[in-house]
Amino acid sequence: MDLQETFKRVRQAGRTLVGISDEQRNQVISDVADAILENQERMLKANAEDLKRMEKSNPLYDRLQLNEQRLEAIAGDMRKVATLPSPLGRITRQKTLDNGLRLYRVSVPFGVIGIVYEARPNVTFDVFSLCFKSGNACVLKGGKDADNSNRVAVDIVHEVLKKHHISTDAVALLPATHEATGEMLNAVGYIDVCIPRGGRKLIDFVRNTARIPVIETGAGVVNTYFDKEGNVEMGKAIIKNAKTRRVSVCNALDCLIIHQDRLADLPALCKPLAEKHVTIYADEQALQALHNHYPYLEPASEDCFGMEFMDYKMAIKTVASLDEALEHISQYGSGHSECIITMDKDAAHKFQANVDAACVYWNAPTSFTDGAQFGLGAEIGISTQKLGPRGPMALEEITTYKWIIEGEGQTRP
Repeated sequence: MDLQETFKRVRQAGRTLVGISDEQRNQVISDVADAILENQERMLKANAEDLKRMEKSNPLYDRLQLNEQRLEAIAGDMRKVATLPSPLGRITRQKTLDNGLRLYRVSVPFGVIGIVYEARPNVTFDVFSLCFKSGNACVLKGGKDADNSNRVAVDIVHEVLKKHHISTDAVALLPATHEATGEMLNAVGYIDVCIPRGGRKLIDFVRNTARIPVIETGAGVVNTYFDKEGNVEMGKAIIKNAKTRRVSVCNALDCLIIHQDRLADLPALCKPLAEKHVTIYADEQALQALHNHYPYLEPASEDCFGMEFMDYKMAIKTVASLDEALEHISQYGSGHSECIITMDKDAAHKFQANVDAACVYWNAPTSFTDGAQFGLGAEIGISTQKLGPRGPMALEEITTYKWIIEGEGQTRP
């Protein structure tokens, strides 16, 4: 499969986006948000076709599913993006040299951003709104599970772009094939950066295959440590929200770490999880503490502690100290989101200083790791790497910069 012509057209369209005013960008994004709601029936019909092909027991089913409430939320996030300040043309640094040269560092688009994602049709709209607002063209490579939903979503975007006399090549959706992914990851000279959104298998494939720059996002092995000074009522609420709000998302809790002095409180902490039939894989000490107190209990294997479950499942690890909790997170965490529940300020500060992750929480659930929740509008993903952006990637994170230099005929000696 040769997609070079598609990539070339996207590249050309991307160059034209720089000349569009911020007012027009905002209007286009708002019009797409309106069009989503005007085309709800069309979107839901396509999504229903996708859902027919997936078992409800599949952890990706929840990510794939759309309904009126979720479409309204997607449209709301897009409208939020339209109200945000433009990330373009900002002077982030300036100075005048001794020779009189004036230097300005100015924010500009990357150019063309490629996204590889799995069964999440909302990503199609999120990526469009953020890329268009930031002056970037985008190449979308969705999974086959959501192909009907994605194609209708891109059709809606294209219809709005046409009304505004903007090239539809600014947003391209590739075939939902492995061959198309390979072509995309080798589009040197056409795609400036690729961002994978999905599980560890997808991210590893993209990183190991790509000849274009990659920003890693998504995979989250998320831990929450209940310290010896943790508050039980607070802990119950945080653990339930982090684990059960949406189990299929990357910020969902995978492992509860508990101080051995608080094992007597473990049945109370886990009781709300039983309402959602969460299976707990507990180490030996936690297993004894929960025996006859929790109905969905299994002994933990070593594999459980580095597992991104994306399901109503959770591991429990018992530790003797904060240092042991930190060591466990260092060994098994993925650098996404980590949390401590404690009333001890010193312990909390030590935890936040020592945990190496994009988002580190104190007495709040990891479910807040989200661009919209951070006030960034939507997001392209949660970056877990350290080179470049880290955490929720929104408008500012998908721009780069260039240096503008002004002189009056100076020459270098």
